Amino acid sequence: MAKTGSVATRKMVEFLRAPDTGLSPAVAGIALETAVELAPIPPAHVVNQNVSFELSERAQVVKYPAVYVYTDRVRNLLTEKFRTFSGKVRTVAEVRVSQDRIEGVEERLRLYVEAVTQVLDANRGSWGEGAFFTGGYDVSIDPVRHGGKNFLQIAKVEFEVDVSL
Repeated sequence: MAKTGSVATRKMVEFLRAPDTGLSPAVAGIALETAVELAPIPPAHVVNQNVSFELSERAQVVKYPAVYVYTDRVRNLLTEKFRTFSGKVRTVAEVRVSQDRIEGVEERLRLYVEAVTQVLDANRGSWGEGAFFTGGYDVSIDPVRHGGKNFLQIAKVEFEVDVSL
């Protein structure tokens, strides 16, 4: 079961970090299109980890914006009878944005979420290693709270990857 979750998160991190088709060009394109100044998200800020922002800020130096990718649910549905695993892996790309003023934090967060969903849209289909992404996702946006550079807002892009091993 551990392999099923790690396949989806590892592939998603690879897609987000890709220099030609990942977050960097997507963010640059959105910034140009909307005329909003967006800081690029370097590949080092795309992390394969499920950790709360409170804990990550206490344990290490965190730079925002950042994207945390993790698996939060694995379901073996046995849709293919003679496979060890055939089911769905729910994966989350959590986008975190922080700044010193509350004005504009939500707009920037939404634009970064748009960049993540553009990367997902561009990678529909087979991800290899028995993983297949059909293209659907849900976005949930948390309210602004204290954290990071005074104000922090988090959005979660949840999507299911079909895995057959």
